[in-house]
Amino acid sequence: MKRITSGLAILIASLAAGAAAAQQYPSKPVRIIVGFAPGGGSDFIARVIAQKLTERLGAQVIVENRPGAGSVLGSEVAVKSPPDGYTLLLTPASYTVNANVYKLSFHPLNDITPIVQLSRGPYVVAVNPSVPAKTLQELVALATREPDKLAYASSGNGSHVHVATEYFLYTAGIKITHVPYKGTGPALNDTVAGTTQLIFGSVATTLQFVKSGRLRALAVTTPKRIAAAADVPTVGESGYPSYEVTNWHGLVGPRGLSKDIVERLNKETNEALKSKDVEKVLAGDGLEPAGGSPGEFAVILKNEVARWGEVVKQAKVKLD
Repeated sequence: MKRITSGLAILIASLAAGAAAAQQYPSKPVRIIVGFAPGGGSDFIARVIAQKLTERLGAQVIVENRPGAGSVLGSEVAVKSPPDGYTLLLTPASYTVNANVYKLSFHPLNDITPIVQLSRGPYVVAVNPSVPAKTLQELVALATREPDKLAYASSGNGSHVHVATEYFLYTAGIKITHVPYKGTGPALNDTVAGTTQLIFGSVATTLQFVKSGRLRALAVTTPKRIAAAADVPTVGESGYPSYEVTNWHGLVGPRGLSKDIVERLNKETNEALKSKDVEKVLAGDGLEPAGGSPGEFAVILKNEVARWGEVVKQAKVKLD
C-alpha cells in the first residue's frame, strides 16, 4: 500500500510540475525553423506568424533558416530537437512529398507533433499565350493529339509543383514533358518566355503575368475559385472533379511535445490567424488563413503523405 501511495504521489507531483512548466512557457525565445533560404514563401509565412506569436506569447519568437535538400536538412534539425516547445518547424506542403522522394533519417509522421495548419491556397494552371488553348479542356485535347510536344516547368524534381502537375497529367491521361528548374523563379520566367508552355504557379507570382497578358490562366487547383481571379474556373469545374491540390503551410514540433504546450501554441496561433492584418498579408501571397486543431492537421499530413506516395510511384519521380 505504501508503494502504491508513493507511486501515486510521484505521479501527481510529475503532473503538477508539467502543468507548472506549461504555465510558465515560454520562458526563453522560441525558434521556428524554416528549411529554405530567406525571402521565399515559407520564410514569409514563418515571419508573419513569428511576429504575431511574439506578441501573444510574451516571449520572442525568431525564424531560423536552415536551407538544403528541399527543406529536409531543416526538418531534421527541428525533429531531433528536445520536445520542450522551444524549437518548432514550419512545414510546407512539400514536406509530405519529401517523405516519398528522400531517404529521411526520421519518420515524417511518427517523429513529429502536429500543432496547427497555418495557410492554404491554390496553384494557378497557366500557359504561355502561344499555346492554342483557352481552357483546360482544350489544353488536354491538344496534349492528347500531340503527346510530349508541350513542356511544363517546375521548381525541381520532387518538388510539390512537380508532383501536383504529374498528378493532373495522370488524372487527365496525357503526357507533357517535364523540365525541372532550380527554383520557382527560373521556371516561371521560362514559361513567360515560351521556352516551356505550362506551369502550375503560385497565385502571387503567376497572376501578375496573367494580368499583363504574358500568361493565360486556365484553372486553379483548389475546390473553390479564388477572389483574386474569380473568372478562372477550378480544375474540378473544368471536367476533373477528382483533382484538387492545395498549397499549404503548417507548424509542428518534435515527437513528445507536451499536450499543454501544444494546446497553448494552437490556441495562440489560431487567434493570430484571425487578425485582419495577417489575413491581408497572406492574401498578398495568394493564401488564406487556415487554423484548426492539432488533430485536424495530423489528418492532413497523413493523407498527403499517402497521396503523394502514390503519385511518386505512378510518375516514377526521382531526384537528380
